[in-house]
Amino acid sequence: MSAPDSPSAPPAPSAPGGRLKTALASAAGTCVENYDFVAYGTASALYFGDAFFPESDPLVGTLLAFATLGVGFLMRPVGGALGGYLGDRHGRKPVLVGALLVMGVATVLIGLLPTYAQIGAAAPVLLVIIRCVQGLAFGAEWGGAVMMTFEHAPRRRRGLYAAIPQAGNPLGIALANIAFLLSASIDGDLAWRLPFLASSLLIVVGLVVRMKLSESPEFEAAKAEGDTVHNPLLTVLRDDWRNILRIIALRVVESCAYYLTATYLLSYITDRNEDDRGVALAGVVIASLLAVGTTVLSGALTDRVGRRTVYLAGCLLAVAFGIPMYVMANTGAAIPIVLTFLIAIGVIHAALTGTQAAWFAELFRTGTRTSGASLGYQTAASVAGFAPFVAVLLADSFDWWGPAGLYVAVSAVGLVGVLTTRETWGPAERAATPAEPATPGAAASPQRGEAVPSSSGDRR
Repeated sequence: MSAPDSPSAPPAPSAPGGRLKTALASAAGTCVENYDFVAYGTASALYFGDAFFPESDPLVGTLLAFATLGVGFLMRPVGGALGGYLGDRHGRKPVLVGALLVMGVATVLIGLLPTYAQIGAAAPVLLVIIRCVQGLAFGAEWGGAVMMTFEHAPRRRRGLYAAIPQAGNPLGIALANIAFLLSASIDGDLAWRLPFLASSLLIVVGLVVRMKLSESPEFEAAKAEGDTVHNPLLTVLRDDWRNILRIIALRVVESCAYYLTATYLLSYITDRNEDDRGVALAGVVIASLLAVGTTVLSGALTDRVGRRTVYLAGCLLAVAFGIPMYVMANTGAAIPIVLTFLIAIGVIHAALTGTQAAWFAELFRTGTRTSGASLGYQTAASVAGFAPFVAVLLADSFDWWGPAGLYVAVSAVGLVGVLTTRETWGPAERAATPAEPATPGAAASPQRGEAVPSSSGDRR
């Protein structure tokens, strides 16, 4: 078993400018990763059924398109395990750079991929292979980005700082959908190819910014003291598997609810009326831009009222909104459709994502933090990737009540996660954590609420 974090030699805090720089750089890369990954979901909902499965009937074509979407999600736990292992063993920064590079290459290749009409059955096969590579890269990226920011942040404001990379998620989503909105009027395959090819510009920016980051001070301190874990993946599975299961439950509501909205509901609205495609896409874009601010505000709020309180409010709102969202979407009117996305993505999803980073990180010690949080986070994502597929099947049998019920069900799973996961940041932790030193570089006192005690002997 690994040695616990040493309380006698805490890492020196980053300078204030360095903290913000790290948070923004992590957010920039997360934005690019989400642009690339979500662009596939949007293309699956709007184009891939015809481009890669043209001989199928419309229902089967949509199912196959969403199935290839889900394949990428299946690879995310593998990427999370690999990225977590490398991040806990060799540092957060190399994982950040490598994951972004791999994701960028895969996304550009999708933009260049021949269709079924050009090369036949080889087209969907190649699509699935590239999608798997995307899943690996995306799974590896999140843990490094969030833990790098969390470990650079001032201890009293880790909720706020850790939420900044999470805000890159909706920003990337917004940019991806803006790209599809701009290309919607283009005839032929360029309508979906251009958004993938355009990501190459974002990738260059993200790589340049991330290459300039310094390594996590907590990881460097653990490495210097010999407190890194030889096999962090096996260690966290053995000692902290309960926290991994809790993260899966907490993450399922956020991830499934998002894809049931931004991917399935987008397809549902478009199928009902092709003319509503632009309105629905605009709704996703506006909601995603709203979510950037809501995510950061939610993270800041957790530093005041606790992580659990904010997450509980988000889950309760999700349970309550499952049926009304379809009632609003079924009106076919622009304002209710846009409002549906604003509530589901701009409020509910953002409140959950803004809380996750700090809460999940505080459930694990430094030596296994990236592995534990990444494995739980990405395992839940692998389930969420098939949510649109299941929603199509349910809608075929139960009309819109089926996907609405699925949305409520995954929200209920999130409630179970909240009720079974302890608070990691509240009045006791704030009172026990001294203020940040006035002089940059002065030693910081250890945070009593940073990690979780467990049967393995890990300390708080």
